[in-house]
Amino acid sequence: MGLFDFFKKKETAPEAQEALDRGLEKTKEGFLSKITKAVAGKSTVDDDVLDNLEEVLVTSDVGVSTTLKIIDRVQQRVSKDKYLSTSELNHLLRDEIQLLLAENNSNDFRKFEYGDHKPYVIMVVGVNGVGKTTTIGKLASKLKNENLKVVLGAADTFRAAAVEQIKLWGERVGVRVVAQAMGSDPASVAFDTLQSAVANKEDVVIIDTAGRLHNKIGLMNELGKIKNVMDKVVPGAPHEILLVLDGSTGQNAFEQCKQFTEATDVNALAITKLDGTAKGGVVIGISDQFKIPVKYIGVGEGVNDLQLFDKKAFVDSLFK
Repeated sequence: MGLFDFFKKKETAPEAQEALDRGLEKTKEGFLSKITKAVAGKSTVDDDVLDNLEEVLVTSDVGVSTTLKIIDRVQQRVSKDKYLSTSELNHLLRDEIQLLLAENNSNDFRKFEYGDHKPYVIMVVGVNGVGKTTTIGKLASKLKNENLKVVLGAADTFRAAAVEQIKLWGERVGVRVVAQAMGSDPASVAFDTLQSAVANKEDVVIIDTAGRLHNKIGLMNELGKIKNVMDKVVPGAPHEILLVLDGSTGQNAFEQCKQFTEATDVNALAITKLDGTAKGGVVIGISDQFKIPVKYIGVGEGVNDLQLFDKKAFVDSLFK
């Protein structure tokens, strides 16, 4: 059995589905009401309906490129079925969006599964204000509740508040935090954290990094140095580079994703604050355009409101 095999779950728990439904309520209300207006007075899906639907998707922050892809697929289905009624449009859209997400997220995140790495090292990146520290704290809590030994590394040493926030989360969820003085070398913090994790036989290391979008070269160099230092302590680390994005910022999240994916090898995404926005369509667009799996979504302020991203549950919730 792998280290994290006991995380596996075949279905989304009812309470998790309820939290997801609540978290996506604003997006769902906006999305479905716009679709209703798009088909008003129409009995079949014609060019006018498709034009209106295109506007619905773009204004829901799905993104132009992904919107055109979805419209093209719907158009192909309409051409094939000839007399597709507007009443069938929601069902058709749901199917096409689920297929799109399935194509871009090869992993099935209905389960936690990190293989046999010990310690498993996660480096978390993202700009200030996106919920990065909160995501780290919630993830640490989730892992600790599964009886894993977790340690946090406070490598965002450019802001005193960042180090203090990580320490507070450590106290709140009961996990150890490795920190140095403000202004310390972030790579040094990462090195100490991994050395300590190996010595203490801890299961998961989560490293916070500075949330600055300074010039791309500076960002590359800084993150590259942290990665190289970690690899010396735990070969292959970091195993996961998790980019945290604020779903409520809509198109800004696309730009942040572009910047960070150009600066480092992001291989997982966490999209936060979906409960406070009607812009949940950003999950669909970012997944499609960057081909990076959305692994976690934040659907509330509670410590348990960070969820593994379940493609089917997400889309089903939007169209309920």
